[in-house]
Amino acid sequence: MHNLDTRRTLEGAVFLVAFACTIPLANWLIGNVGTVCVPDGPCLIPVAPGILAPSGVLAIGAALVLRDLVQRRLGLIWSFAAIAMGAILSIFLAPPALVIASTVAFALSETADLLVYTPLQRRGLLLAATASSVVGLVIDSVVFLTLAFGSLDLLSGQVLGKFWMVLLALPVLAWIRSRDRRMGMAPA
Repeated sequence: MHNLDTRRTLEGAVFLVAFACTIPLANWLIGNVGTVCVPDGPCLIPVAPGILAPSGVLAIGAALVLRDLVQRRLGLIWSFAAIAMGAILSIFLAPPALVIASTVAFALSETADLLVYTPLQRRGLLLAATASSVVGLVIDSVVFLTLAFGSLDLLSGQVLGKFWMVLLALPVLAWIRSRDRRMGMAPA
């Protein structure tokens, strides 16, 4: 049993670091990477034909799933610690207004994410992670766009871009769930 606890903690630490890095990565992407960069605005990427989104959606979409994995391996407190770490790292990579907007949006969306994930996790990782991520991505998109740019013009792209990342994560989540069952490794 000790080896399973060590493995759970080690995996949790990897998920924690990856999750904490998604906030500063998203903020950096928004200001530096895109097919179009709007003056005094975000850099945009296509997420579907004719639909653009700030490039940070890729990192935040991944963050929504990583938060669930941090909670699964390490518990709730570490999820909030990762949000704080990510916000602090963002200070060095993005303008203050963007850091504030992303931190507030992230804190609210991740709180909603855990409020959905926590009761559903008993019914299965895939259901819990998908439902909580969808709730989180909508809240994150609305709050972030409102605070960062004062407009919801890019809302459909924000939601769609994050949703693509959640869909891409589902096979990985299925593998983790299957492996956890095989190894007798229950969530934290």
